[in-house]
Parts: sequence; structure tokens; C-alpha cells
Amino acid sequence: MLSELRALPGVEGAAATAPLPLSGSRYSISFQQSGVQRPPSERLSADFGMVSPGYFRTLHVPLVRGRDFSGADGDAAPRVVIVNERFARQYFGDADPIGQRIKPGLSTTEKETPWRQIVGVVGDIRQRTLSEESRPAYFVPYAQGLISPLYLVVRTNNATGIVEDVRRTLARKDPELALHDVKTMEEYVATSVATPRFQTLLLALFAVVGLALTAIGLYGVMAYGVAQRTREFGIRLALGARPGEVLGLVLRGGLTLVAAGLIVGVVGGALATRLLGSGVYGVDPLDPPTFAGVSAMLVAVAVMASYVPARRATRVDPIAALRAE
Repeated sequence: MLSELRALPGVEGAAATAPLPLSGSRYSISFQQSGVQRPPSERLSADFGMVSPGYFRTLHVPLVRGRDFSGADGDAAPRVVIVNERFARQYFGDADPIGQRIKPGLSTTEKETPWRQIVGVVGDIRQRTLSEESRPAYFVPYAQGLISPLYLVVRTNNATGIVEDVRRTLARKDPELALHDVKTMEEYVATSVATPRFQTLLLALFAVVGLALTAIGLYGVMAYGVAQRTREFGIRLALGARPGEVLGLVLRGGLTLVAAGLIVGVVGGALATRLLGSGVYGVDPLDPPTFAGVSAMLVAVAVMASYVPARRATRVDPIAALRAE
């Protein structure tokens, strides 16, 4: 069936796998290393997958060294396995993993669990979600150990029209098999990030509300301060102060308040980074560009919130200000 799928118009690659990346599922199975003795309670484990030849090529997972699975890796062939780079680094260090042997903690058609020889190393992928770090993983040919229903993976430039072609191809092989749960990888990615995206949206809304309250509060404080100092500004202007000097005086007062708040906020944020470490992805909680960007944004908001009261102060009529007192 895979060969027929690869021959369909618009199809760049087709393969089978279990489980599917970003589907929310993951198999973790123990294994033994050749020459390393460990008690059963201390056996190592890693992510496990069953894939067809061409799977890594279809998903554009790079083959770093060694070879990919082929049609010759059937049930009667010697048992082989492919590991990812994280697996190779963690369990073999600087040694070449090609030719090394591991024994997965499961058997399928074999009477006794066989040792498998590592024939290739592929790039790391995130199996369950985008937010998790890449984990050590090893893969076996599905023809040498199928223990789960398979996902079909088809790379195409015609995602909408290919589904019926795949369905017809499957029906020709076995009319009783149903093709279901058909999704694009974009949909799997969207589902994988739906929860953190919603949480980020809520945090962004709270941040916008907080920023608005900051601007409104700062404007209110500055406007009240200008009203309280109306007589002072009138005297300054009467004695020859230029409007620009009064404007700068008010703006400096507003920026002084913001500077004090930024100092407290940056110090508090730096101290709280340990609590935020598990809630952010792809950004160091103590990230200087983030702190600098937020500080610059708050300064800009402070300038805008202070400018209107400051402009009002420059338009004070000295005679009217003195008579008001």
C-alpha cells in the first residue's frame, strides 16, 4: 500500500508509524545495553517507535549517520534498531553507536527478546508535545515488532484532495479497513499548543489590562500633581520660565515615578524567575532582552501618560493662577 501511496499525484512521501509525533501519545520502553549489567529495577528506558522504511525521510527527520530501514528489514531478517542523537549522546557518549547492540524490554513474534544492532542515528524530534524537550528514543522496523495500530504519514502538496485518494487505495487493499482521524500536521501542532496558547492569551489579556491601569493611574497622579502645583507653574512662567522647561519638569517627575517602579519590578521579577521557569517555553526566565523590552515599553507608556498633564502645565496663565490662590 505504501508504494501505491507514494505513486499518487502530489505525494512526496508516504510511511507508517506508531505512535505519531504530536498526537499526545508516547511509548516508553526499557532496554539493556550490551556489556552493561543492571538489576531490573534500574534498567534504562527511552521513547519507542515502530516505523516503516522512508518514515524519517517523509517527516524530514535528518539521518545523521548510518542507514535508514529498508524493505529487507523484515520479520525474518536480523533485528535492527535506529536511535536518535539524544539517545546516542546519553548512552554512548563519544563512542560511535553504529554496530552497538541494545535489547528492548519487549518481544513480539520472537520466543525470546532479541538483541538489536544499531544501524543508524537520526535527528531529535519532540514526540508528545512541542513544549517538551527531546528525549532519548529508539525505533524498530514495524515489520519486526508491530504491537500497535499504525498511523499513515503522507507528505503532499494537496492536503485536501489526497484524502479520498488514500481512502480508495486503502479500500483496494482491504475494504473492511477504515481510514479515520485524518488530520494535517498543522492541526496536530495546533492541538498540541492549544492549552499553552490559551494560557498565553489569558496572560496577555491580563498584561494589557495591567498596562492600561498603569497608564491611567500614572495619568491621574500626574494630572493631580499638576493641578496641585498650578500656582507654582504660574509663578515660574511669570518669572520667565519657558514652557519647554515646565514641560520637562513635569515629565521628569513622571519618569522618576516610573524609574522607581521599574527598579522594584525588575528586582522582583529577577527573584521570581525560579517560579516562572516551568511556565515559559523557548525563553530564559532571566532574559535580558525581555526585561529591557518591557522596561522600554513602560517608559514609553509613562511618557505618553505624563505628556498631556505636562502640556496642560505649560498653558497655565500666570495671572489666572495667582488670582486663583
